[in-house]
Amino acid sequence: MTWLMYLVLGAFAGTLAGLFGVGGGLIIVPVLIFSFKLQGIGGDLVAHMAVGTSLATIMFTSLSAIHTHHGRKAIDWRLAAMLSAGIVVGAWLGGYTADKMSGLQLQRVIGLFAWLMAAQMMFNLMPSGSGRLPGKPVQAAVGGVIGWASGIFGIGGGSLTVPFLSWCAVPMQRAVAVSAVCGFPIALVGALSYVVHGLQHQGLPAEAWGYVYLPALIGISLASMPFARFGAILAHRLSAVALKRAFAVFLLLVGAKFLLFPG
Repeated sequence: MTWLMYLVLGAFAGTLAGLFGVGGGLIIVPVLIFSFKLQGIGGDLVAHMAVGTSLATIMFTSLSAIHTHHGRKAIDWRLAAMLSAGIVVGAWLGGYTADKMSGLQLQRVIGLFAWLMAAQMMFNLMPSGSGRLPGKPVQAAVGGVIGWASGIFGIGGGSLTVPFLSWCAVPMQRAVAVSAVCGFPIALVGALSYVVHGLQHQGLPAEAWGYVYLPALIGISLASMPFARFGAILAHRLSAVALKRAFAVFLLLVGAKFLLFPG
């Protein structure tokens, strides 16, 4: 049943990654926290394990989404490279920052972020921008902030990258495609950070590599890759307003659990 749960979770996360450019972490992290608690593993570090494992799975999800978006010639590789220059630094620092938090603090931070993302999705709060991208140093600095926050929350950065690019008047399909590319360095460097910082902690399960729980990584990744391609195809064909609002309700419930009843 545990493996089946991870496969189903991977299918949902992969579809969301391709459809919204959110990397799947917004659903992987809370479900993994609940799962680890039910299994009685991780102790006070369940949130850290959930975030580290989420980032590791997003490496595979993002590769599948990148392949699909590249096939549709939707990726601005120069823009993705400039953002990624800052992302690699920020993602490592995000793992370091999370390691310094207690499990309770990390859950509450994740809960607050879930509420903010729920509001953004529910009301489609996309900033209207200046009509142009800032200079390359500013792009790299913004990438650093996105990478840092994503490293803490265990996400691929799409929920931050897409609004920024929208503010810069980048067309939505192009913004989602660039976000998919940026999700890979966020996930790779962030996951490595969680591995390195997690190795110093005692009491983690034998199947964990630092903060990355290998059974969950394998199960989620096997299902997420094909479904990420499916989600990316849907992103070019469907209006996702109703689905986004339903997902917003899910995030509201997740935020309430972590902020009001974090134990």
